[in-house]
Amino acid sequence: MRLEPFGEAGGCPLLALTKRTPGPQPRIYLSAGIHGDEPAPPLALLAMIEAGVFDERATWFLCPLLNPAGFIGGTRENAGGLDLNRDYKDLRSAEIAAHAAWLRRQPNFDLSLCLHEDWESTGFYLYELNPTARVSLADAMIAAVTPFCRIDQAAEIDGRPVAAPGIIRPVSDPLMRENWPEAIYLRAHHTTLSYTLETPSAFPLAQRIAAQRAAIETALQLATASLR
Repeated sequence: MRLEPFGEAGGCPLLALTKRTPGPQPRIYLSAGIHGDEPAPPLALLAMIEAGVFDERATWFLCPLLNPAGFIGGTRENAGGLDLNRDYKDLRSAEIAAHAAWLRRQPNFDLSLCLHEDWESTGFYLYELNPTARVSLADAMIAAVTPFCRIDQAAEIDGRPVAAPGIIRPVSDPLMRENWPEAIYLRAHHTTLSYTLETPSAFPLAQRIAAQRAAIETALQLATASLR
């Protein structure tokens, strides 16, 4: 994969990994580490890179650690105390201004996956943004995660009603939100199918990494098969 620095914040480089496969291949974007106290997603991507998951099935765009200073410090926010995942409308931070500029240089994505963790959650769950009613990958991801991690069974998660166990599909227009997270920015500008994956950060790290990988690899398998 090609390593592409796209910015710097607090002395830490901001890096993207890309692999452009010849031909009409699906374009898939993944990001992790925007909250520095959510380590399982960057570690899951690292393990997948080492395992050769990002092969010739697609053209890949990876931003594996969007908040390196927060990751080093173990904090949700960046070194300036900003929650980077609420900055995609105002672009106040160096990290997100640079990331948005990098995204504008890329083609649109057929699928995007934003990888997160939730310290309050009692199990795995995901958000689906699918405004054009494309074939959903949500049920398959939930089924794939089930052997590795409990699925959150709450009827309401993070103040939002669930569409099915572990699946949140926002019914109101998310573009109306005042502070945009990455997934909303992607929906607005770059993709018509986006998922935010959430593992419960109170669970053992190895279990969370396994759950992330199960969901991600299932989504990639289905997307690369259907979009060819």
